[in-house]
Amino acid sequence: MTLADLYQSDGCTISFELFPPKTDEGIDLLCQNVERLLRFQPQYFTCTYGAGGSSQRATLEVLKRVKEITQLPVASHLTCVGSTVDQLCDYLQKATEMGVDYIVALRGDPPKGTDQFEQTSGGLQYANELVELIGKKFPDLGVAVAGYPEVHQEAPDAKTDMDNLKRKVDAGADIVITQLFYDNADFYRFRDDCQKAGIDIPIVPGVLPVTNFKQAQRIAGMCKAAIPANLEAAMTAVESAEDQFHVGVEHARQQTIDLMANGVPGIHYYVLNKSDAAAELLDGLSIQGPVS
Repeated sequence: MTLADLYQSDGCTISFELFPPKTDEGIDLLCQNVERLLRFQPQYFTCTYGAGGSSQRATLEVLKRVKEITQLPVASHLTCVGSTVDQLCDYLQKATEMGVDYIVALRGDPPKGTDQFEQTSGGLQYANELVELIGKKFPDLGVAVAGYPEVHQEAPDAKTDMDNLKRKVDAGADIVITQLFYDNADFYRFRDDCQKAGIDIPIVPGVLPVTNFKQAQRIAGMCKAAIPANLEAAMTAVESAEDQFHVGVEHARQQTIDLMANGVPGIHYYVLNKSDAAAELLDGLSIQGPVS
């Protein structure tokens, strides 16, 4: 089953994103949470890596463990940052040998302390070039690319951002996974714009259940994702960490219910290696993904 095929059913395909822990204890805890998340019948897991490729090897080890535990497809993030074409191909070869099924192909963020991406000598400058490279050298790997409902922070306007996304799709992407957002109206507007631009592959919303207001503010600042007034009011109206957790999770649950009612092909959850928030927001919801 290809990556695109996972989104061809009438149900809502669920996937979860992880990141590589820094300690053996963290990896053990991650694996425990992955096992808990299996009850929601995810179709695959993805794993990021650190800035500039600092934890690429750890990413592959995490994905190997996850695949052993779940017997599900797994996807590795891959960016253009700090890598030559040969190094990218070397990573893709290792990923393939370790059983990685899909790649989340990204240009990558500028190095810490800078606000401008710099192309590595002998490397790639744009994500669409990475998608093309994967399609040419590793055609059996499914490819997801990123979309930005509230416009990429480096894009001068929404049209330029959409043109960039169209280039990635035309280069051979199978699906688009969006950056997190807190207001579903932003996603629906983005989805409509994708349709107008001739993008006809699955557009998968990315949802992060925020569990405290400081976290929401920090992530919103990093991703340029606006916090709706009702969410801010609800989270600041309570004081305890437990109450803020439930407010944030309930907001993500209502996002999920509304997204499903509006026909999204799937939802990608940024779970931050934990399972409590995802378990609470998904508990009791009727989600039926494709039959493998």
